[in-house]
Amino acid sequence: VQLQASGGGLVQVGDSLRLSCAASEGTFSAYTMGWFRQAPGKEREFVVGITSGGITYYANSVKGRFTISRDNAKNTVYLQMNNMKPEDTAVYYCAGRKGLAVHTTTSQYDYWGHGTQVTVSS
Repeated sequence: VQLQASGGGLVQVGDSLRLSCAASEGTFSAYTMGWFRQAPGKEREFVVGITSGGITYYANSVKGRFTISRDNAKNTVYLQMNNMKPEDTAVYYCAGRKGLAVHTTTSQYDYWGHGTQVTVSS
């Protein structure tokens, strides 16, 4: 499975941005999907995940501001980011795993897309 993330860019504090991650094959609907991010000099961290059944799990740092969704007909998962903060600046990666549950560790994911840069300017 190949994952292609897009939608990154430069925004101002308080702005919104939507990321997309398109999967290359139809079995996407069975995968648990996640978004991770990596800021300069820091480890890649979990942001949010969604199961095949639509159950979501958010990192505390984005809860209430970010929303994950998926459109299985389009093999795509989305990350809507609102009220953005400078600390949201990072390269964002989408990832997929064949298991049923959301995991917060990178080692639990089988597939990774190339990252997309998100920069929040103050």
